Amino acid sequence: MVKRFPNYLACSGLVSMLLIACLFTACNKQNDQTQKSTDGPVSPLSIDVQTATKAATSVDLSTAIVRVAQQTIPAVVHIEVTQRQEVASPLLPFEDDPFFQRFFGIPKDMPKKFRRELKGLGTGMIMDSRGHILTNNHVVAGATKIQVLLASGEQYPAKVVGTDQKTDLAVIRISAKGSLPSVTFGDSDKVQVGEWVVAIGHPRGLDQTVTQGIISAKHRTGITDPSTYQDFLQTDAAINPGNSGGPLLNLQGEVIGVNAVIVSASGGYEGIGFAIPSNMALYIARQLIGHGKIQRGWLGVSIQDLTPELAKSSGRESTKGALIAELVKGGPAEKAGLKKGDVVIAYQGKEIKDATTLRNEVAASTIGQEAKVGVLRNGKKEEFTVKIGNLGDAAKMLSASVKERLGGEFRSVTTKEAEKYGLNSGQGVAIVQMDPKGPLGQAGFEVGDIILGINGQSIDNLEGFISLVNTLKAGQKTAALALDHRSGNSGYVEVVVR
Repeated sequence: MVKRFPNYLACSGLVSMLLIACLFTACNKQNDQTQKSTDGPVSPLSIDVQTATKAATSVDLSTAIVRVAQQTIPAVVHIEVTQRQEVASPLLPFEDDPFFQRFFGIPKDMPKKFRRELKGLGTGMIMDSRGHILTNNHVVAGATKIQVLLASGEQYPAKVVGTDQKTDLAVIRISAKGSLPSVTFGDSDKVQVGEWVVAIGHPRGLDQTVTQGIISAKHRTGITDPSTYQDFLQTDAAINPGNSGGPLLNLQGEVIGVNAVIVSASGGYEGIGFAIPSNMALYIARQLIGHGKIQRGWLGVSIQDLTPELAKSSGRESTKGALIAELVKGGPAEKAGLKKGDVVIAYQGKEIKDATTLRNEVAASTIGQEAKVGVLRNGKKEEFTVKIGNLGDAAKMLSASVKERLGGEFRSVTTKEAEKYGLNSGQGVAIVQMDPKGPLGQAGFEVGDIILGINGQSIDNLEGFISLVNTLKAGQKTAALALDHRSGNSGYVEVVVR
């Protein structure tokens, strides 16, 4: 049940087992992995996960994959989900057609909708002896029934503990008899490009399938919805539909990623797969187990990557950092003294390479903590202390403000709409409700129209749109790049913000 994206082309990354055997017998590899504790709120429930605090030891490459498989397979589970959907009858448009009634016998009292069941497969990993299982959100989302098959052959029904669409992670739980085996989590920050990895899962329903490869790249973003929190590990280990939620392991047998996405034109393995880093996955899992939902930090800024032109204008040669494009009035950043045009280069002592890195770091921060933010302002380094806000509370507050200021309510653009109008995934926001006498109504907007940008700044997600609108001054004339939902044509419309 791995997601696939048919618009991408990839070359096969299969490595012959003969070459691997030669490498196994030719060299040994040092691998010092240390379990990293995850920052954030302490969960009221502690996860009984084995800690990886092993000293550096030699890895016998001739038997490493065998050992990893034997150690991990008992803790990898097969997940089968059932979804019930209500679908409109395909004959409904012909219900009153005399021709169809006469020749096809369509009854006049034909039901307008019917229900159908869909089944899907995925993979999960047991996190603790209490039966918590980590998997992907897209594996269990919308499921009416979840069955978990253990490597031992035992089968149990599962319940959803919590899901997080933004990271595509979920935790489910089974009530099993006796103690359960569990996986060991490693430190994904220490993973190196070129490092050998092992994937275990149930592709196409083939239980306990083990494949191998290397880490092809780190910190991949923009693979799926841009509004999600992405920091993928890329691997050429064979991953196929059904591998979703399964572990990606190093040769110490530690989980360093959760397999989630493949890039494929065929729908199967083509050498490009992506896994959610274990540090992010463990942080999300702890919050889901402890609270049933995710609490994310909020800085109160609209940020963007530095282009060479923007870097030059700020007196830098490097494009590393995140440019503050706008600040939310009264938000944490503005209160701390940050300004529009500042370039964030460090957060809590960690280098900020781009806007995505800052976004992920802030989101994983504890609500109410005081964070050190290093910026470049007029070519000089400065540091500010920001009290991190709650993104959930901020979103509610700012959404209400946007409704008041524009006279409308908004949502993210659906995949179907993006395909219809030729938009990128996550691009723009759609109007779902509107006051005809409000700013949007007076400017000629209709429900269903899509706003693609404001004052030359593109809208990549709903959160960014809300933050941007709240930076606009009352009475300000705003140029909104809009798409007409009727014709599909786009153009600029002037809107006066309240």
